Amino acid sequence: MGLFSRGPRKGGADEVETEVEARDGAPAGRGTPGGGPWDADEPHPQGPRVDLGAIRLPAVQGMELRMEVDKATEVVSAAALTLKAPGEGGVASSLQVQAFAAPRTDGIWDEIRAEIAASITQQGGTVDDLPGPFGRELLARLPVRTPEGRTGHRPARFIGTDGPRWFLRGVITGAAAVDPQAAIPLERVFGTIVVVRGQDPRAPRDLLALHLPGGATPAAPAAAPATPRFAPPARGPEITETR
Repeated sequence: MGLFSRGPRKGGADEVETEVEARDGAPAGRGTPGGGPWDADEPHPQGPRVDLGAIRLPAVQGMELRMEVDKATEVVSAAALTLKAPGEGGVASSLQVQAFAAPRTDGIWDEIRAEIAASITQQGGTVDDLPGPFGRELLARLPVRTPEGRTGHRPARFIGTDGPRWFLRGVITGAAAVDPQAAIPLERVFGTIVVVRGQDPRAPRDLLALHLPGGATPAAPAAAPATPRFAPPARGPEITETR
């Protein structure tokens, strides 16, 4: 599920799936305000991470990493990881992350959160602005088309953190969107991400560049069922969903 840009993306998006091998003992994270995500230039907890360019993801045993690639530009626009709940037949939950440039002094999460809420509401969904482990967040119910052709709703949590000249946005889907216990592993991941902003001047909301892990190249896309897309307002949230 991709989220806001400075305008609608052209073309579709492919998913490049990479099975991430990591040792046990990945960073535990903090799950509360004040500990992370971290800026690359500030002291931060050490541990195995996957280098994706602007985002360094903590490597967690058994996680599956998917990179969203724009077909038209071949630009990697987002990273999403999936974790299954412990035990046989555990339900999977996902966290998608993107990093954006932000002003030096003012954060943009309050503004972006309001835009996301307005966009979802205008397109038939519902949304609640609630306190969460990283501050204010949105619990949304996104309109989707069911296999029977009816309109249903899928839950999603939108979380965000304002950093020094960057903003990190996360979208949690699956069981973790509504089950606090299922959300803990993904919140730990979000809380230990390291953002590499760089020193180049960038306009607020510019997407910070990502790349595939290990120098991999995009694979040919597999056929996938049509998924809903939500047209954003100008410079507002873009919401896409990929299954």
